[in-house]
Amino acid sequence: MDPIHRGPEEFGHDSKDSAEEAGRRRPSRDPLTPDFGQQTPQQVRMVTLVAGDLTLTVNPVDGSEVEPCPPGERPPAPVRRTPADRAARARAAAPPVPPGPPVLQLPLLRRDEERERLTRLLARGRSVRLTGPAGSGRTALLDAVAADCADFAPDGVVRLNGHKRTATDLLYALFDAVHDAPLHRPDRALLLETLRSTGAVVVLDDLELGGAALDELLDATPECAFLFAATPEVAAPGADSAIEEVFLTGLDRATSLDLLRRVVERQLTEEEANWAGDLWFESEGLPLRFVQAGALLRQRDQLRTDATAYDEYGYLENRPADAPPAPEAAGESEVPLPSLGEGAAPAALLASRLSDAARDTLRFAVALGGEVPHQAHLPALVGDTHADAALGELAGCGLLSPSGSRYRLAAGVLPQLAAAGYEDEAAERARTAAQHYAWWTGHPSVTPERAAAEADAIIAAMGRLVPGEGAGGTSAAVLLARSAAPAFAAGLHWGAWERALRVGQEAGRLAGEVAEEAYFHHELGVLALCTGHPDRARAELETAISMRGALADKSGAVAGRRALALVEDRAGGGPAAEAGAFEASPPLGVPAVVPVSMTSAFADTAVVPRQEPVTAPVPAPAAGGGKGAARGGPLALIGGARRNLVAAGAGVLLAGVLGTVVTLGLTSSSDPQGGAGTSTEQEAPDDDSIYDDGAVETGEPADGPSTSEAPSGSASSSASVTPSATGSESAPAGGVSPSATSSAPDTPSSPGSPSSPRATESSVKPTSTSPTPTKSAGSPTPTPPETESPSPGETDPEEPDPDEPGTPEQASDSPSGA
Repeated sequence: MDPIHRGPEEFGHDSKDSAEEAGRRRPSRDPLTPDFGQQTPQQVRMVTLVAGDLTLTVNPVDGSEVEPCPPGERPPAPVRRTPADRAARARAAAPPVPPGPPVLQLPLLRRDEERERLTRLLARGRSVRLTGPAGSGRTALLDAVAADCADFAPDGVVRLNGHKRTATDLLYALFDAVHDAPLHRPDRALLLETLRSTGAVVVLDDLELGGAALDELLDATPECAFLFAATPEVAAPGADSAIEEVFLTGLDRATSLDLLRRVVERQLTEEEANWAGDLWFESEGLPLRFVQAGALLRQRDQLRTDATAYDEYGYLENRPADAPPAPEAAGESEVPLPSLGEGAAPAALLASRLSDAARDTLRFAVALGGEVPHQAHLPALVGDTHADAALGELAGCGLLSPSGSRYRLAAGVLPQLAAAGYEDEAAERARTAAQHYAWWTGHPSVTPERAAAEADAIIAAMGRLVPGEGAGGTSAAVLLARSAAPAFAAGLHWGAWERALRVGQEAGRLAGEVAEEAYFHHELGVLALCTGHPDRARAELETAISMRGALADKSGAVAGRRALALVEDRAGGGPAAEAGAFEASPPLGVPAVVPVSMTSAFADTAVVPRQEPVTAPVPAPAAGGGKGAARGGPLALIGGARRNLVAAGAGVLLAGVLGTVVTLGLTSSSDPQGGAGTSTEQEAPDDDSIYDDGAVETGEPADGPSTSEAPSGSASSSASVTPSATGSESAPAGGVSPSATSSAPDTPSSPGSPSSPRATESSVKPTSTSPTPTKSAGSPTPTPPETESPSPGETDPEEPDPDEPGTPEQASDSPSGA
């Protein structure tokens, strides 16, 4: 769709009115210079689907958006597919028939006993696990058993593939195979409720699950009978699972020779029969080895009749006029049988006699970890318009095996080709495949279902480029992940969506593309939110918001904050959480500072706009006396215009406690004799004990308000320190140090000084201190919140208390602001 005009769309096609309006806005092109005119904006595919009780809008530009689904817009209950729909879907999910000559269809030989046993167990509703080595013919046996069980269950037979699939992927694949729910991905509760009533025979090839994961799959589908096919390397089922085990072995010698004759389509000579007997002993009777051995014998027959069939000019290609003359047909003695080693590992020899397009296809398959691209992509990848016919050549030689709706390299072929040098240019071919798939998945004509069907090859191309071995590898992986991930999400293949996002996020980090990395973090957060993992969603979204905030990406940050607000709302975070204020409590109980707009510093309620949380670290005060300790407290970093904000954040509870203490202090200071309101006897703490462990050692309870808890700009500030000017040997315990202040009687008392009402009301013991700076441990004195300390003349000097120890001269000479 047009990124400027957001109109209705479906898979990237705007409505007619939107297209006409966009065309009117675009300037007309000059007919003389059409290539230099305004280009049509690239259409963006945006798809809206329902995931549980959420509406997910897949947005490839700024990131997917998620919001609660209104009750009136929720999709109806899933509807079961009819037998005709299931049959049509099964035909579409089958591997495509390769172009060219038809591939030889081989019968199932000497598997009648295993076939009857599997069918009998499935008819009784039992689940079976068929275990056999790779190349033993498990897939062919599954096809035969699936045809025998077509009428056993009300929901028919469902064919699934477990290659790189989790238990959750298989559950949703089974749901989609039986039920029709377009653009709807039910939540876990509805999924399990629907699958409990699903009755089908599920034939699952290439199983990679075992243990608890397999038990989870069985527990969710009590009315289904499963036929699993796995290799011995896959973990066994749980001890409590009621799964029957059937082991598949190789063929006997006579059956192996019969299979070889069927592949060659003629009788074997005595020499060939002896060679096949040695191969049977070496391969333990695996049917795949005899299919490949038959392909070797067919190539040998072709060389004996046509010496130019596999020469350097290609298979069945016209020989140019300037080429050397064709060699004559070789005799039987001049084309020996393959060696026993070549028969046991025939991939390299078979590939050397195929066409150039087939060999290039094998090189791409090796670069993609064994995944063979769909035949429709081969002409573009190989550079040959007839390259799609190479798939038939490879399948006829036994180098490919079906895997779901696609093909993969047969068992053992990948290491054989890698050893023969087919992996030399793997990184370059993977980058070529990534660039092609990035263009293809982003094209508006490609539906999400088609992109999801090619997910294994696409993810393999990305995985080969991360970490990038060549120049531009990681950037190509980022581009492919950015193009394919939205298609996987819209195609409801969320297992591939998550894998693509994680590979793209790692590729973006390695390539230094912060904007792309932030996009992948955002999508991972949305995916976690839709799948019911709020903690993971919160972590990913907060990371994406911080990265986009650093890049000044406003639209992306807004999308992330909306999703994060929904996470907190579903977790019960409340309005404050929706605003994005998620800070940890700083030390000493000082409230963290969030730069927000407030109507008044001391208003009861303040409107806090939604914005990115910003938390300033607040260090603990340093131990030790002196001015450094007083100014290095937790409030020293907060000053100026932020004092009112800190005072407002202190809370109503702290203001009430401070008001009560101030009232008691004023009442007690009116009585010079220390009447009602005097506190208990206490000692003045040492300088180092004031800030020890962040608490003041006073006679008050430990949880009461302390000087260090008072916010800057409020009724009190940090403890003040006044150095002694006279150096007398003793000082009152209340923190009054003798100094010559008689000449300045109007010096105001600083907050927290001993001359404050709180200090006056306490009866203290005289202690001997050295003439070093002392700190006052008095309680806060109420002052206007807009000022830091009262100006001179606002507070009268306190008269000396006749009960204070020391001479009147000492009391009059002490500064009131000590």
